[in-house]
Amino acid sequence: MPVFPWPLYLVIGLALVYGFLNGFHDSANIVATTIASRALSGRQALALTAIAEFAGPFLFGVAVATTIGNEVLIGEQISLTVVTASLLSAITWNILTWWWGIPSSSSHALIGGLIGAGVVESGWGVVKVEGLFKVLLALGISPPIGLVGGFLVMKAILFLARGFSPKINTFFKRGQIATGLALALSHGANDGQKTMGIMVMGLVSAGALSEFRVPVWVIVLSGAALALGTFVGGWRLIRTLGGAFFKIRPVHGFATQVASAGVIISAALFGGPVSTTQVVSSAIMGVGSGERLSKVRWGAASQIAVAWAITIPVTAALAALLLFLFRRLL
Repeated sequence: MPVFPWPLYLVIGLALVYGFLNGFHDSANIVATTIASRALSGRQALALTAIAEFAGPFLFGVAVATTIGNEVLIGEQISLTVVTASLLSAITWNILTWWWGIPSSSSHALIGGLIGAGVVESGWGVVKVEGLFKVLLALGISPPIGLVGGFLVMKAILFLARGFSPKINTFFKRGQIATGLALALSHGANDGQKTMGIMVMGLVSAGALSEFRVPVWVIVLSGAALALGTFVGGWRLIRTLGGAFFKIRPVHGFATQVASAGVIISAALFGGPVSTTQVVSSAIMGVGSGERLSKVRWGAASQIAVAWAITIPVTAALAALLLFLFRRLL
């Protein structure tokens, strides 16, 4: 790792904290159904997931990192202060929602922070409309796709498994090891790149890089931070996703992971930063409704939907306030 001035080390450190909290916060999305259906113990599921998440960014490229770090704001007009305020805003929101046990979106939090701080410093002209539209489109359409995907996968499983004895649950239970690894790889490929994107944005802002490109050491540090956060595990959120919507059996966990991994990997390949929280939560509801609409506790879903809706405005306002305070202090 090269030698940098201390403000850039601060940004890199905050980016890694964000990546750690992203893994800590989103580990629930990956392992909740596996643990709830008793396919694996909590520690087993978290350890396998952490390994797969570290590998994800190396397997699926850096398209999402480029979107986050180079296509939302005009890099030449972004200072390290903006990047710092954005990260602090996203970190604060992730900690608060973890404490409250609400599965919110780390992606929403980061995008909100970038927009709030960027606009306060340079005005609305700093926003790349086309890139922002791409991000919001990916974040907006992925939950409905996850919902429909979960519904269709569950319907297909019920059709194909008709006439089988209850022993087929053993297949679904063991199958979750493979589907859980696929989901973890997809999460590493998508969410790990958000840490990379914001870190490289800081490097470009400080003049440490002349253009947007992702060095190998950035990929390694980002993947390690996400994997470590995942291994530690956000148990409050694991309990929420594992039992808030309905009692999850092995077939539900298997179907949820198949649908979620398909959506998230597709988004990563196209450079669309999606919320793993939203996709997995929606897929769980789709799977439950695929069996029976009344099976899903829709009241729990409404609480999570409120958190999704307010994340970008709240983190944008918090980042703007932080930037204002930094200006007064510095």
